[in-house]
Amino acid sequence: MVLAAVPGLVAALSLGTIGEAKAASPTATSASAARWTDRPHGFASLAGGTTGGAGGEVVTVTDQASLAKYAAAQEPYVIRVRGAITAQPFGANITVASDKTIVGVGTSGELVQGEFHLEPGTHNVIIRNLTIRDSAIEGNWDCKDTDFDGIQMDTVHHVWVDHNRFSNICDGQLDVRKDSEYVTVSYNRFENNNKTFGLGWTTNVKTQITIDHNWFASTKQRNPSVDNAAHAHLYNNYLTAQTDPGDPVWTYGNWSRGRTKMVIENSYYRDVQHPYQADTTAELVQRGSILRNTTGRHDEWGAAFDPRDFYDYRLDPAAAVPALVTRFSGPQQRIGHLTGAEG
Repeated sequence: MVLAAVPGLVAALSLGTIGEAKAASPTATSASAARWTDRPHGFASLAGGTTGGAGGEVVTVTDQASLAKYAAAQEPYVIRVRGAITAQPFGANITVASDKTIVGVGTSGELVQGEFHLEPGTHNVIIRNLTIRDSAIEGNWDCKDTDFDGIQMDTVHHVWVDHNRFSNICDGQLDVRKDSEYVTVSYNRFENNNKTFGLGWTTNVKTQITIDHNWFASTKQRNPSVDNAAHAHLYNNYLTAQTDPGDPVWTYGNWSRGRTKMVIENSYYRDVQHPYQADTTAELVQRGSILRNTTGRHDEWGAAFDPRDFYDYRLDPAAAVPALVTRFSGPQQRIGHLTGAEG
């Protein structure tokens, strides 16, 4: 069911109220504005930027059929998800076409036992403020015989994944696959999973990705695993204790694989095995991070790249990361509302 269709208010939609959206800007210096802006930063802001469904109709959906209809449409849409939508059959895909914003209303928007799927060529997509959960199959921790991701994208460009919570997904919670470019993943909460966040599955070295202010909690591996990315910038992320009762030996945090060039800055690792590691063919630069009770590999070699050659950004102190990320990651009550526009 579609509750409301309100054209002309897209600029305000992704944040909170109309006034808040006007106040926020990607160059704002205050902590509040920077954390709540409805405009992407990092690599998703380059080469024309990522605007999602801006300029299209604003709709509010509460069921799978409406979500699938608007997400796959050729026209731009801002799609507000209100309440929990349980996908049928179990593990079903919601195909997301180009020029879409999908945003949860406050903390209510959920996709349960389903996947957002971006096919090759898809571009200009924003997915924000949603809980994506519970496509895991009991007793199938490794999930080698399924492909139930939370969000999967193949050879796409200009995608922003922001302020979501991923929990208990059978395969990857977020998979940025093949030759995807200009991606930013920010302020998400990844929890209770095995294969959490993977990039690559390609021999080409094209992907540019920014990964900041995410919380990885009770996740075994791929936090993230980055294979053959041209530029991977990770900063102000928070990694906490990993769990896998069936295999407590092999858990890890960030992995620079293949020919990836990775830069890690001002992150916080607590109770993590192999917090950051790199293949001999890859490069990894780490600076400013805090490690507490970590073991295993702490690899650093190569020059990688300077993120400021591509975009400006503000680093939070590593010591502040646990408090900031636990407070601001995942769905937020103030995101996804319209003022006076409910049907």
